[in-house]
Amino acid sequence: MSHKQQLWDLLEPLGPYRSQGIYTSGELSAAGEALDAVEAALNDLEREAMLDTAEGEGLEELEALLVHRPVADTPSARRSALSALLRIGGDSFTLDAINDNLRGCGLNAQVSETAEPGVVEVRFPDVPGIPEGFDRLRTIIEEILPCHLEVKYVYWYITWQMVEEKFPTWEDLEAGHYTWDALERLVK
Repeated sequence: MSHKQQLWDLLEPLGPYRSQGIYTSGELSAAGEALDAVEAALNDLEREAMLDTAEGEGLEELEALLVHRPVADTPSARRSALSALLRIGGDSFTLDAINDNLRGCGLNAQVSETAEPGVVEVRFPDVPGIPEGFDRLRTIIEEILPCHLEVKYVYWYITWQMVEEKFPTWEDLEAGHYTWDALERLVK
């Protein structure tokens, strides 16, 4: 129900408002429209002020506070990434917490410990080769990881066994007109 109707329902029992007609209606319309606009603005403010519901300006303002913009495009992915970045604190340096933060930031990366003390490996499990925008990803990853760790990046490419499974004959392979780079990046 609009504020105009609410005002009319509130004031109708009073005698003068029933008899004034068009002037009262215009006055109540103007006041009701102003109150409707205030309500809409407050609803937008409430939505954008909460990370769980923000869709536009709220996300942009929060991202402006951070050094790097999260690697996410949709509002829900941006909310998840911002939530992960905001969770980073003094106790966020366990392996599980680091991987959770990377996933939350929208990064398709996995950190694992190595046998060598102070060295971790970062893999991109669903991305063959070096991921696009690697420099940006690397910067974000290295800001999330504790600075005393040495980071080794591990990449993977399609193996000959995978090629043989995907293409039973050379003719099948040649029919795809793949470049070497495209062939290396084929995923099962």
